[in-house]
Amino acid sequence: MDTPAYVRYRILIDLEGAAPDSPAARAALAETLADPRVALLLEDVSRWPGTVLNSHKSASQTFHTLEFLSELGLPGDHPSVATAVDRILESAGPDGVPRLPMTYPKQFGGPGVEMSSWALCDAPTLLTAAVRFGRSGDARVRRGIATLTALARENGWPCAVSPELKFRGPGRKEDPCPYATLVMLRLLAAYAEALAGASAHAAASSEEADAILSSDAARAGVGALLACWERSRDWHPYIFYAGDDFRKLKAPFLWYDVLHVAEILSCFPFARGDPRLAAMLEVIRSKRGASGGYRPESAYQPYKAWDFGQKKEDSPWLAFLIRRLEARFDKRQV
Repeated sequence: MDTPAYVRYRILIDLEGAAPDSPAARAALAETLADPRVALLLEDVSRWPGTVLNSHKSASQTFHTLEFLSELGLPGDHPSVATAVDRILESAGPDGVPRLPMTYPKQFGGPGVEMSSWALCDAPTLLTAAVRFGRSGDARVRRGIATLTALARENGWPCAVSPELKFRGPGRKEDPCPYATLVMLRLLAAYAEALAGASAHAAASSEEADAILSSDAARAGVGALLACWERSRDWHPYIFYAGDDFRKLKAPFLWYDVLHVAEILSCFPFARGDPRLAAMLEVIRSKRGASGGYRPESAYQPYKAWDFGQKKEDSPWLAFLIRRLEARFDKRQV
């Protein structure tokens, strides 16, 4: 399978250290933006917020689409992206946390009607996208990150929702929610990366980035996910299992699986020496095929036209993700 432009672009930036404005990177990005599959995703986010939220796990949800576009590294000033991010920030309440239209049924403690609200399994993703698309300096974004970070407990982040909702997921309230913890750590890692990128102009930004990556909240979240892995056979908080399905290679990063968890944990330098994370990496490496590539073991149907949306051939995108993950351990640079 030929290497798609969106994979070549991320390889140039993340593995080869190319500047985004270098000729090779600019050419790969232009080709990525011309990709019909990318165009469809951009069309989706241009209609933000899209359909009423009905399942956080659904790969067709527009907020997952926006986050994946941010993973690809699309420019924040693209009209479709800028429109979506503007609307996200306009939806933020006084706490800085953006809202989505959603309906929680009455039998689950919700009002049973559509309303704008947030949950800790969607708001961090919206803020992550905003940060990656260049809005980390926006006061609403900073306030939203502070609000959500403050919800951390000694064992990670709980199942939490905005004040207007009366809802909690199917688990013991003292347990952490693995998915909420995962996406909160993803947000902190993205925010720290954005601050580190600005450190050339302000030393304080670099210090703030380091502080975020080593904060008590980050350490609690990392510890919670490592504990879920360590006790994967007997502890399933909020019915998030880390069994056989969890161990399947899949992309993009939108739910709770071994590659997604390892990717986010590896962003925190203090976690890289933990043997439990090393064990995750070994599970991932064990999936390498005879050709040296990696084949998806599970696929999200909305992405069936992408190289990672099938299970019959090696995926260049998966291979890139795993190379980048390994680079964090081998070179401590990515």
